[in-house]
Amino acid sequence: MPISAARLRADLYRLLDQAIATGEPIGIERRGVVVLIVPPAPAVSWVDRLVAREPVVVGDPDSIVHVDWAAAVWDAPAV
Repeated sequence: MPISAARLRADLYRLLDQAIATGEPIGIERRGVVVLIVPPAPAVSWVDRLVAREPVVVGDPDSIVHVDWAAAVWDAPAV
């Protein structure tokens, strides 16, 4: 239901805060024409846009940390 321009003038900041809090537009009627004040859609964080992935490590991840790397062979294979 649209409000009058006079009511908008009297309660401007309260009505704007209400629109921001609820996300609902405010309709203002002036000379038979309704004008809308529409708050922007909330910004979506990049974290919310991340795609869920399946786990990569199969088994116990702590077992990777305790690998004995001293016994590994680091030389390049002969060609």
